[in-house]
Amino acid sequence: MPKRVSIQGYEGSFHQVAARQFFGEDVEVIPCATFREVVKIAANKKESNGGVMAIENSIAGSILPNYTLLQKGNLKIVGEVYLPIKQHLLVNPGVRLEDIKEVHSHHMAIQQCMEYLDKQEWKLVETEDTALSAMHIHKKKSHHIAAIASSLAADLFELEIIAANIHTQKSNYTRFWILERKETDTVIEDANKASVNFETDHTKGSLAKVLSKIADGGINLSKLQSMPIAGTNFKYSFHADMEFDNIKQFDKVLNTIKPLTANITTYGIYKNGKQ
Repeated sequence: MPKRVSIQGYEGSFHQVAARQFFGEDVEVIPCATFREVVKIAANKKESNGGVMAIENSIAGSILPNYTLLQKGNLKIVGEVYLPIKQHLLVNPGVRLEDIKEVHSHHMAIQQCMEYLDKQEWKLVETEDTALSAMHIHKKKSHHIAAIASSLAADLFELEIIAANIHTQKSNYTRFWILERKETDTVIEDANKASVNFETDHTKGSLAKVLSKIADGGINLSKLQSMPIAGTNFKYSFHADMEFDNIKQFDKVLNTIKPLTANITTYGIYKNGKQ
């Protein structure tokens, strides 16, 4: 039976592209307006099998509120997807470049394509979602409005890519987490990455001691993100993504750093999405 997962955005969004890349093209998506809604539906076994949530972009950086959503939710990370973000100019069939008067898309997509758009004299209209923009020009059968969105949106809404890969930065990736409820018994074969959150005792050099033990254990720290601890004055927890050769290596390092931390939580052990 196909998986059913919650995503942020509409059908045709990059979240759906990521879901298809991980689960296959038959995955069913549940579009959500917010990441909070994604987490809520992903945690409800009556509504979904889990969710897909963006966590960082190679240009814009981390999506900090999503770390907090993970901390507060009843979810675990079971996988990740590194997705190249390719923005295309979409139009209804038969529309030519000289017909275009407006371009609609999410403000981030517009900003990512400004080098191309600056060469034109089109009116730029910001919307709430790239795929939603594509859907609207399809429904309205507009001959003067184009959308910036994914190739999946072009396929779903029967649009033509009149200009492909118009994004300025050609190396633009978004990393997505694949989330499931904590009680699921999914077995991750060849797991070689983990996401961990820990607090130190905030004494001088405490963080350095933890990082030193991680390095001594032969583990690559691919991500270290500080997070303010709610209810405290300038105290932080740390989200760490650790890459390892085998699970025994990770377990050994985790046991080594536990005495050096006030609290430590593993949010997921999964396979590195870059491989």
